[in-house]
Amino acid sequence: MEGLNVNSLKSRSKNFVKHEGVVSKITNDVVTISLKGNMNCEACKAKAACGVSESNSKEIEVSNSTQSLKLNENVEVLMKKNLGLKAVFWAYVFPFILMLTVLLITSTLFEEWIAGLLSIAVLLPYYLMLYVLRSTFKKAFRLSILKMA
Repeated sequence: MEGLNVNSLKSRSKNFVKHEGVVSKITNDVVTISLKGNMNCEACKAKAACGVSESNSKEIEVSNSTQSLKLNENVEVLMKKNLGLKAVFWAYVFPFILMLTVLLITSTLFEEWIAGLLSIAVLLPYYLMLYVLRSTFKKAFRLSILKMA
């Protein structure tokens, strides 16, 4: 989303999910934003799986090298709507499919309790892989910050 200016982002707001927040920490090129409750979450199809709409104490880190922001400044965090669905897929849907697949395959080969343990254990390498690939995911799930007027 780099290269888009504030006016083009606002005119395309129907393609983005917006969350209001306050700048709580600034270090180097990373800005930590405390998110407030958001009205856009009410219309979101993925709100049941997303934790942002349920709590007011969420904090996110956004890489920021172009804007000068100050502590306690009100901002909007923007993310493309299709990225939200991709995030839900990688965080919830794919691990469920992986676990269910392993459970079904191993239940034909082992006793139930072993199959259950193996289906849960398969999540450990999966989430380890996500951790190792976190820089790739940070690039793919890029967020933008807009100063509020």
